[in-house]
Amino acid sequence: MDSKQIQWFPGHMAKTRRLISDNLKNVDIVIEILDARIPLSSRNPEITKLKENKPSIIILNKASLADPVQNKIFCEYYQNESTRCILADCISGDGLNKILPAVKEILKDKLDRYEEKGMSGRRLFAMVLGIPNVGKSTLINKLSGGKKAKVENRPGVTRDKQWVSTGIGIDLLDMPGILWPKFEDRTVGENLALTGAVKDDILDIESLAMTLCNRMRNLYPERLCERYKLGSPDVFEGLDDYELLCLIGKKRGFLVSGGEINTERTADMLLDELRSSKLGRITLDRL
Repeated sequence: MDSKQIQWFPGHMAKTRRLISDNLKNVDIVIEILDARIPLSSRNPEITKLKENKPSIIILNKASLADPVQNKIFCEYYQNESTRCILADCISGDGLNKILPAVKEILKDKLDRYEEKGMSGRRLFAMVLGIPNVGKSTLINKLSGGKKAKVENRPGVTRDKQWVSTGIGIDLLDMPGILWPKFEDRTVGENLALTGAVKDDILDIESLAMTLCNRMRNLYPERLCERYKLGSPDVFEGLDDYELLCLIGKKRGFLVSGGEINTERTADMLLDELRSSKLGRITLDRL
């Protein structure tokens, strides 16, 4: 897969960038959501530039699907003076109770000033940012206690900003997801496609599945062998990624007439099993 072919910047993405810039002055803090399975690849450099020096909370969403060892590494990596990092699952709500204490900690000086002016209890304002399909609307609905933000399991659903009140004293500004104009790093584009942040229909499924075979054989070889009954990782020796894909298809019995392997069906199965966590807790990025 050639990363130079993964380039797009629809008009609504450019509009979103302007919306973010125009509204940053109206919020106290930014809540940036990343996918814990791809904590580097799901961080849009455009957002990092746009939010400038605003205090921020980084939420590593879908942490229960990611490698626990890597979760700890990335949580420590993203934490600094102006940023707190939280492991969470926006669907189950795990970890979301840490958001308010983290906001209070990072905005302590501002909150102290409010209290001195007799403005204790004043509501705070946060902008929620992230790439499409990373869990922004799910987070907002969880914190607001209702279906306030539109949620669909496909990229690019939220197209306009919307304010949502929560029961924790923070009003959330939900912004559309924003992708960047092109992926300079091929791995970034591939990881976004593997986890479903990029629509499947713009990429070749079999090439994507071969990429997954490559990631798994290098990062989680034992997991791959166990799931598809391949024996030991020694079986990878001498096989390229396409041959490994075919071997998995053969083990699953995905054959067509003449004994050929149905590689398209195998590819669909592999991507589905990654996204549904049947391959176990996996993190595709490494520091």
